[in-house]
Amino acid sequence: MAHIDVSGIDYFLSDGTQLLNGVTFKVPDGTKTALIGPNGTGKTTLFRIIAGDLVPDEGAIGRSGNMGIMRQFVGQVRDGSTVRDLLVSAAPPALAAAAREVDDAELAMLEYDDEPTQMRYAQAIVDWGDAGGYDVETVWDEVCMAALGLPFDRAQHRPASTLSGGEQKRLVLEALFAGPDDLLLLDEPDNYLDVPGKRWLEEKLNESKKTVFFISHDRELLNNAAGRIVTLEPGINGAAAWIHGGGFGSYVEARADRNARFEELRKRWDEEHIKLKELVNMYKNKAAFRSDMANRYHAAQTRLAKFLEVGPPEALPIEQNVRMRLKGGRTAKRAIVAERLELTGLMKPFSTEVWFGDRVGVLGSNGSGKSHFLRLLATGGTDPEREHLPVSDVEIAEVPHEGTVKLGARIRPGFFAQTHVRPDLLGKTLLEILHRGDEHRSGLGREAAAGALDGYGLAGQSEQEYESLSGGQQARFQILLLQLSGATLLLLDEPTDNLDLHSAEALEQAIDHFEGTVLAVTHDRWFARTFDRFLVFGSDGKVYESAEPVWDEQRVERAR
Repeated sequence: MAHIDVSGIDYFLSDGTQLLNGVTFKVPDGTKTALIGPNGTGKTTLFRIIAGDLVPDEGAIGRSGNMGIMRQFVGQVRDGSTVRDLLVSAAPPALAAAAREVDDAELAMLEYDDEPTQMRYAQAIVDWGDAGGYDVETVWDEVCMAALGLPFDRAQHRPASTLSGGEQKRLVLEALFAGPDDLLLLDEPDNYLDVPGKRWLEEKLNESKKTVFFISHDRELLNNAAGRIVTLEPGINGAAAWIHGGGFGSYVEARADRNARFEELRKRWDEEHIKLKELVNMYKNKAAFRSDMANRYHAAQTRLAKFLEVGPPEALPIEQNVRMRLKGGRTAKRAIVAERLELTGLMKPFSTEVWFGDRVGVLGSNGSGKSHFLRLLATGGTDPEREHLPVSDVEIAEVPHEGTVKLGARIRPGFFAQTHVRPDLLGKTLLEILHRGDEHRSGLGREAAAGALDGYGLAGQSEQEYESLSGGQQARFQILLLQLSGATLLLLDEPTDNLDLHSAEALEQAIDHFEGTVLAVTHDRWFARTFDRFLVFGSDGKVYESAEPVWDEQRVERAR
């Protein structure tokens, strides 16, 4: 038995802004329930409240069952942690505590070889066994083979930063589904996964008897795996929850019907409010001249007061109005020319041409080199001219390669970073970033900057620092900077991963109107439908073209 009961949750930000307003819903035992909503409405905050990381200002969380959690940082690990550390982060609390004590005791043994330290280490080993550590290592061995193609003893000390985002996600998801917890809390589990990985996740969600509550913006995943959908809908006093008892296939129509019903109810309430006020005024005027009208006047007042006490029907949610405007400009007909290009240690030599105006999807499994290819283009390719340098100060690691890839005349690459890591933006508010400008784009006056932010649904975040934004808000701001920079070649690395449904549709429309060339690494099957052709990084190490999306390429065959 495992369930979640969220009751009347209010949460205020440090500046006094109300983020969540009376959020109430249930996640029944055995269900697969998705949490969706516009970026910045508080989905991850609500997850952290359910997980016990944050305390709500009002309301309560009830649940049953042992809870396993995959937090949002998985997929973005770039510190000194290892594969074993990732697995420990997904382990039950007692097991995780025992693992950390073993690690601490081992470090102490390296510094002190005295008897107390040896006894501490011996006790840590005993506690690890008592907590079920040796049994879980057998599970972790299977998990590592499934996710990485390596046994646990070979993979455990490997830095997590050497794994792709998808490999990190798959590793933790494998561990959670194979683990003992019967309630799973998954914050964007599909981000960074390739399509075979997403299909695997859909199968796991459909087959598992565990109760799963997860955040996702992937329209295919929602359609294939969510049995119930909870929507956080923004309002004047914070977001409230609406529950749709079916899947995504019926969600859009059900929401439209609900909103139409609310609109009609509000219209009727307003009409009744006007009638009651007119009735009160009428009896007030008559009572001034006729004493026998005083009782009717007071009765009308009482009726109006009771009507107002009940209040209007539930208000329509505030709809987002994200308007992305990617401009671009004319360039040479041949935008990209690759000749015998080999990404060292990743893919075999290939040649290709991309023409002005092409919309090219870059597909393949995680770790195949797709992002490396985009980063190489983002730095201007082989021996770039000055005009080919990136249109932002985003840090792009060098990509070792053989052969050549060159950009055409007037090509200015604009790079969207999948992880949203932008050291150049840290510690600065959005208004400050737009007002100052940089060597790639002119600064904007306060009014113009505010207007640009409003077009991307970021007006309310204008005084926030970049790193304090949600993942989706950071994604939208990155796209805004590309708009302002004058990029003529868009290099988008998983741009829809953190975008809410409305923002993803706005991006699709912006790309459709963009005058220039677009290459996008994506595992978003819905988004990929908008592209003209595809470069596929195959499991045999070869890169080939396809007129249709190819989703069945497996892990690249190479020594590991």
